[in-house]
Amino acid sequence: MESVWNHSCKFDNRNSLSGNLETNVLIIGAGIAGLLTGYLLKEKGIDSIIIDAEKICSGNTENTTAKITSQHNIIYEKIIREFGLEKAKQYAYANELAIKKYREIIEKNNIDCDLEEKDAYIYTLYEDDRIQKELEAALEVGIKAEIVHKTSLPFGIRDALKYKDQAQFNPLKFLNFISKDLEIYENTRALEVEDNLVKTDKGEIRANHIVVATHYPIINVPGFYFTRMHQDRTYVIALENAGDVDGMYIDLDKNGYSFRNYKNLLILGGASKRTGENKEGGAYDNLRKKAKEFYPNSKEVFNWSAQDCITPDGVPYIGQYSSNTPNLYVETGFNKWGMTSSMVAAMIISDMIVGKENEFNEIFSPHRFDFTASINQLTKDGIETIKNFSMQKIYIPKEHIDHVKSGEAEIVEYDGKKVGVYKDLEGKYHIVSTKCAHLGCQLQWNKDELIWECPCHGSRYDYDGNWIESPSIYSLSNADGEK
Repeated sequence: MESVWNHSCKFDNRNSLSGNLETNVLIIGAGIAGLLTGYLLKEKGIDSIIIDAEKICSGNTENTTAKITSQHNIIYEKIIREFGLEKAKQYAYANELAIKKYREIIEKNNIDCDLEEKDAYIYTLYEDDRIQKELEAALEVGIKAEIVHKTSLPFGIRDALKYKDQAQFNPLKFLNFISKDLEIYENTRALEVEDNLVKTDKGEIRANHIVVATHYPIINVPGFYFTRMHQDRTYVIALENAGDVDGMYIDLDKNGYSFRNYKNLLILGGASKRTGENKEGGAYDNLRKKAKEFYPNSKEVFNWSAQDCITPDGVPYIGQYSSNTPNLYVETGFNKWGMTSSMVAAMIISDMIVGKENEFNEIFSPHRFDFTASINQLTKDGIETIKNFSMQKIYIPKEHIDHVKSGEAEIVEYDGKKVGVYKDLEGKYHIVSTKCAHLGCQLQWNKDELIWECPCHGSRYDYDGNWIESPSIYSLSNADGEK
């Protein structure tokens, strides 16, 4: 599994941390949000250190569809309804400014990252009054938009809401350039934050300001972000010999498909599922089936998947990590719109660190959240978490390990413990605890990617139990209880 971005761009290796350091600003996470924050701080004359548990941009940044847009599905009507017109204008202005900032950086430095001006569309195959309502909301907050009835998609539509003057690019080519002069330590995993001290597996770093840009926050308390987000996983294939759709598209239907081109490729996405809910697999097969339907002569050349943190109200959490940690900051909950949201986060956090106020940080504040906002989604997420904790305690399958078929995985009772058993195609068993190393939820198998996933908060592990993705920072126990 490899994205087109990863195939087209490789980063130079960086050293791991060796010993203890002190710095003004420490950024945990070398994905797009962390790198942009470091870059904007450097523009302001502030040096920083960035650490990452793996390689630069080796997480979700390399698996994006890379749409630089303020069109975030149906969002503006909802923000106006829940937060009021002024805060909706803040959200729109921040994301439009983010698009402008990308252009400014790219043009100023003459960065070759395949930047293209493209319109963005939300389309629907059926009559749906949400399109008209979102048009009215978009116009009210100052975004240039219109409804069209014909597109370059390989099928007819009913309506499409078109946002003008948006963009797309190759994110890794862009980030490769802006990261060259930043101090970055790879393969350096943050384990604990105590006041102004971050303990890693390679040493300790003391900092005046600490930014957590790890996609999903790795610190449970304070902040309690695990109670106010879940994670979705979206699957993508890139096709040769497919059409030029002349724009960036998403379906209003959550089960629909997204489209954009990159050079001679058509990037087709969809099959989104909550992380931990892909036991039966078939996400890629669904996309391949649709590819043959839409583009009979097409050929798949890449496939990949990306994970996104979803907030109950659809707005990211950007700002102080909690009300009692003034020098600890968070950038998370980008709701599948990580390109502009990362730039917004970098602008807000870099301003906060230098003591500058901006006119749009209020809507993104993590402290805006209360249990009355989007209560239905919050309740749904809470039920999912409670359900999976309960499953860990009461559900005990009766299968024996010999019943697991080659190429498949099962949760079984083994040696008095509930474990996950994957049998590879050579007949070797891979046995791990099904208890997530984050908060103990029962893991579920992802058949498409041969990975154990947490349906509560989105941690992921390979079939040998090795850590892949936060919020967990540890690998799984194996069948003997080792780590």
